Amino acid sequence: MQHPDGPVTYRPDPAILSLAGWLGDPVAPADFPETRLRFRNDRAAASVGLAGLTDAEWALHFGRFQPLEGNLPQPLALRYHGHQFRVYNPEIGDGRGFLFAQMRGRDGRLMDLGTKGSGQTPWSRSGDGRLTLKGAVREILATEMLEALGVNTSKTFSVVETGENLWRNDEPSPTRSAVMVRLSHSHIRFGTFQRLLALEAADEMGALIDYCLAHFPAPHPPEDAPGWDEPAIRLMHAVVERMADLAASYMVAGFVHGVLNTDNMNVTGESFDYAPWRWLPEWEPGFTAAYFDHAGLYAFGRQPEALHWNCGQLAVALRLHAETAPLVAALERFGPLYMAAVARRWCWRLGVESRGLETDTQLVAACEAQMREDKAQPDAFFFRHRGGRGGATGALGETLAAYRPVEETHPYWSEPAPQSMLIEEVEAIWAAIDEGDDWDPLHAKVAALRRMGEAHGPAPLPAGHS
Repeated sequence: MQHPDGPVTYRPDPAILSLAGWLGDPVAPADFPETRLRFRNDRAAASVGLAGLTDAEWALHFGRFQPLEGNLPQPLALRYHGHQFRVYNPEIGDGRGFLFAQMRGRDGRLMDLGTKGSGQTPWSRSGDGRLTLKGAVREILATEMLEALGVNTSKTFSVVETGENLWRNDEPSPTRSAVMVRLSHSHIRFGTFQRLLALEAADEMGALIDYCLAHFPAPHPPEDAPGWDEPAIRLMHAVVERMADLAASYMVAGFVHGVLNTDNMNVTGESFDYAPWRWLPEWEPGFTAAYFDHAGLYAFGRQPEALHWNCGQLAVALRLHAETAPLVAALERFGPLYMAAVARRWCWRLGVESRGLETDTQLVAACEAQMREDKAQPDAFFFRHRGGRGGATGALGETLAAYRPVEETHPYWSEPAPQSMLIEEVEAIWAAIDEGDDWDPLHAKVAALRRMGEAHGPAPLPAGHS
């Protein structure tokens, strides 16, 4: 294992090849008119030993997709099914992306490089397989903000502008094109298992479960967990724990993903694939991010329900390899785990030391009530009341007064206002690029968000996790 502060050596490990015959389809990347490097995440690249690439090498690998040494010989478009707004769809898969490479990261974990906008695949249906440059810029902003707020998210690794004009129904067209690369711990979706259930492919599902447990180790078993000796049960417990924490992290961040379909759920609990996302302008459980979410299925306040429902669909798929009762027992842990994660993460973001679950839950309720009353923007609320400062009165002031603040040393907390990611700023950053090819506001925002992340420090993990 690499020293945590030292350089990381590139260590290719295309472990997915053991499953490739039925997990995906070898594909060729699009031949783009040009490859103009617009964003390279050297912080993420350093974690997998790729920060030493020159810009020309970077564009060759992440714009032309020349294989990395010792890695996948050809990109792999993954196959999966999924519930999309709770309607089952067997006709999906990687339609404008593919798995490009795998390698070991700083901590020894297996990491994936996957794409978005890299061209058509057998799963493109009627799509062009492309990504708008605006979509890529929005994904940079989403992942950087989420990472700074402690959410387990994919990292936007690279954005290369590709020189095509794209037509879209939901933004002014023609618009500029790009290909994006994301760094994730995995690209194994809930929908991957759903597909194998639909095909009744028991042997392949067994191999996939083994792959997940080998490369994304399960935590220690909870007391008296039935069926723990079964690999599918261990995987289910691990996923429930990760997804409960992910749901809590969305709520504490004031983030609305927008499209929480089962094909957008990763078994490692990483958030990824950002399209109509938003941050809350005020604390409103009914706030939706997607203009097409007419029923509010994935509204802010319904996200925990959505992730729990999705875990239920994974449990249904795993019945191909396990009995129902122990799967349900694992699923029933979601609610308590979620409540504990909200309390833990809320205290962390508010800059106070925990006083135990029951008391912390009362703190959360007092904060929510105050935000609703004041119509407060959540980022501003947390910043104002960080460590109990801010002169809160009434129930919130009384509750906060009993909490001990954490020691603050980062100068971020003395700045006049917090970082946020409201839609007006997102549009302004894009307008600078679109109208004047001015990337300075984007780079300045990324630097500011990373400064905020340094000030927060790492988010607290559940007991027994590292």
